Formats: sequence, C-alpha cells, structure tokens
Amino acid sequence: MRALVGVVPFSLYTFVFLGIPTLAIVIGAFQRPSGGFTFDNIRIASSGVYRTGFETSVELAVLTSVVPGIVGLLVAYVIRTSRGEALRRIVSTASGVFANFGGVPLAFLFIATLGTTGIATRWLNSLGLNPYSHGFSLYTFVGVSIVYMYFQIPLMVLVITPALGGLRPAWREAASNLGARSWQYWRHIGGPVLAPSVLGAVLLLFGSALSAYATAQTLTSGSIALTPIQIGSFLNGNVIAGQQNVGKALGLGLIVIIAVVMVFYGILQRRASRWLR
Repeated sequence: MRALVGVVPFSLYTFVFLGIPTLAIVIGAFQRPSGGFTFDNIRIASSGVYRTGFETSVELAVLTSVVPGIVGLLVAYVIRTSRGEALRRIVSTASGVFANFGGVPLAFLFIATLGTTGIATRWLNSLGLNPYSHGFSLYTFVGVSIVYMYFQIPLMVLVITPALGGLRPAWREAASNLGARSWQYWRHIGGPVLAPSVLGAVLLLFGSALSAYATAQTLTSGSIALTPIQIGSFLNGNVIAGQQNVGKALGLGLIVIIAVVMVFYGILQRRASRWLR
C-alpha cells in the first residue's frame, strides 16, 4: 500500500501531461475539422512533402545517432580506462552540460561560429579556405547534422559510460591467461556483453534526434523538410483549409516511430541490465 503513495502521483502526472495529449493527437488524426471519422489526414501526411519530411527526419536521425554513437563509445572507453580521476569528472560534467545544451542558443552559437559571417568562417576565409566556397553550408542537411552531433556525442558518453563499468577486469585477465588476444576478447566477451547497451544507446540517440525541433527550425527556417518543423508550422497556424488535423497525423507518425524505438530500447536494456548487476 505504501508503494502506491509514490506510484499514484507519478501515474497521474504522466497521464495528464503525456497520456491526454497523446490521446488527443490520436483521435484528432482520424477526425475531420467539422467532426467525423476519416483517413484523409493519414493519407495526406504520408504523401508528398510530408512523406519527404518523414524520410529526411529518419535519415537525419540515423546519421546523427550512428556516428555520435561510435565516437561517443570511443571517448567513453578512453575516459573509462584512463587513470586520471580528475579527467573522468571533467568529461562527465562537460558531457552533462553539452548534452542538455540545444535549441535556439545552440543554433546561435553555430551561426556565430560557422555561419556565413561567423568567426571561424572569417578566419578560414583569411587563409583562403572559406568552406562556403567549396559547397559547405551550415543551413543545409549536412550543417544541421553537424550541429546535432554537438549534443549527441556527449549524450552517448553519458549513456554508455555505466555500461562500460559492467565489463569486469577479471574477464579480461581470465581471457589473457587463457591465451586470448585483444580482438578475441572483444569478439567473444566484451562485444557481446556491450552490444545490447550500445544498440540501446544508439536507439536513444535516434529518438532524441528525430524529435528535435528548435535547433533545426532556427538554422533552416523550414527550408529542410523535417517532420517536427512541419508540425510546428501547423501549430503556428500555417494551415490549408480542411487540413487542420494533418499536423496531428504527422504527430501520430512520430509517436509510432518513437514507440517502436522505445520498445526495442526497453528490450535491449533489460538484456543488458543483467551484466550491470
């Protein structure tokens, strides 16, 4: 009975601020503006520029989860195996700050640094190495990907570091005593043990990148077809007559994608948890 004292308020909070909005989106995705059931919103949301938005959003999320996943894993492993306790604390603290630094401030930071008149751009231009003269632009898919990696790599470091702590030194010593080489240890012991946690962390990064809005909106002003930006356009009132609920259909699409990702994430985390005990 005492356990309910903590569970009930949390469940109520979750229902009010997550359950009710989700239910409203699901219902609205299948409603006409005047009322009545329809599949038109789903049809429109899955075709044309909105379909392109889903494709681009997924491509961006995959790129900015896989690459930061690899880089973050390497950084976390180097820090975890280092002997400097101060270095570990500095990296852990910095990762916590950078992983939560996003939105408009992050976009402004990169615009002031790598924008067309940014500090770094002007410095490179003085050296005859202006990146904008070679096809680079901060306001394109590639530019947004670079900005996303700024907070995705530290997030990967934070998420995967506890999993690295699950690798017992005794396993490495036992493998070495039995004549196993380093690559054999990672192939048969370290890799299989760490794989669920790594995959789960990458899925978490995928969900984070897929749902990000403010940074991409500030950088591109909607010039790139991304589903979160398209949903924001509907919330701002940029709606074609009779398509008021298409934004809810787009939201339903993101909910389905995130739900699938989180199911796989939960499965992988349960499988990895036994190694962290």
